[in-house]
Amino acid sequence: MERRECGGGGGMPGWLGGLVEESFFVGCGLHEGRRKNEKNIFCLGCCTSICPHCAPAHPSHPLLQVRRYVYNDVVRLDDLEKLIDCSFVQPYTINSAKVVFLKPRPQSRPPKVSGNICFTCDRILQDPFHFCSLSCKVDHIMLRGEDLSSVLFRFDESDFTVSNLECLRVEGADPVDEDRNSSGGGGRRGKHKSGGGFFPQMALSLSNRRKGAPHRSPLS
Repeated sequence: MERRECGGGGGMPGWLGGLVEESFFVGCGLHEGRRKNEKNIFCLGCCTSICPHCAPAHPSHPLLQVRRYVYNDVVRLDDLEKLIDCSFVQPYTINSAKVVFLKPRPQSRPPKVSGNICFTCDRILQDPFHFCSLSCKVDHIMLRGEDLSSVLFRFDESDFTVSNLECLRVEGADPVDEDRNSSGGGGRRGKHKSGGGFFPQMALSLSNRRKGAPHRSPLS
């Protein structure tokens, strides 16, 4: 499949606009009859979300895996910071892997005006962070009329090949604020639930469970 032109407006590259606006974890219309057809991959070349069955049609395109935590899209910080400066975006730690939310999460109650809050959506944050998600940081920069090129990186496409995709459903633990992991208690890291993670060898253990055994899988 050839790459399609996906230039963005207002100085925003098409892949960035697509990443924060695309819908993920919805069924792929091209593979409706296939199992595990949720769109959990973002093609940086075509600026669109695709499912694992679509990936072979994008063999030379840079692909980014998007994950899911309680109905919210997240990307591993290690992957995202190869594309864009993620400083001051609050990371979370889920099963020892740092992730960043792509969009602000819905708030069940009006935000408080005191304390450290997101510059864009007013969600309460830990110091010294200014944004709760990648989208909030991008929106803030654009509203200030600043050039996004100052936070964008020229990435190596070899870091985003098909072979780097895991695309395995794994069990997740509750997120822990990154700065809470490193503060107090002599620098001890926060505890994580065992049995889940981003790593294939851990995911494989799920297949050995008894049939019908209840378990939750909030993170993909």
